[in-house]
Amino acid sequence: MAESRRLTKVGRVVSNKMEKTVVVAVDYLKPHPLYRKIIRRTSKFHAHDEENTCQVGDMVRIEESRPLSKTKRWRVLEVVQRFEEI
Repeated sequence: MAESRRLTKVGRVVSNKMEKTVVVAVDYLKPHPLYRKIIRRTSKFHAHDEENTCQVGDMVRIEESRPLSKTKRWRVLEVVQRFEEI
């Protein structure tokens, strides 16, 4: 099996209100440009979820793809971890 050259990211599903689409928030750490303190930043991506299986709070792996709509450029590869409520 050939290794895919497409970029992948792991993030948390923050919205699944759309049909076959989820919004995934990906956090990353970056130093402040002047003070060098590490700060958390978040990017949101619209991803295609063909079976509507993702729920809010799930950790998912997304992969870049061809443009599927005006904002969707990612596909959900797998659900890494399901969200468990306490």
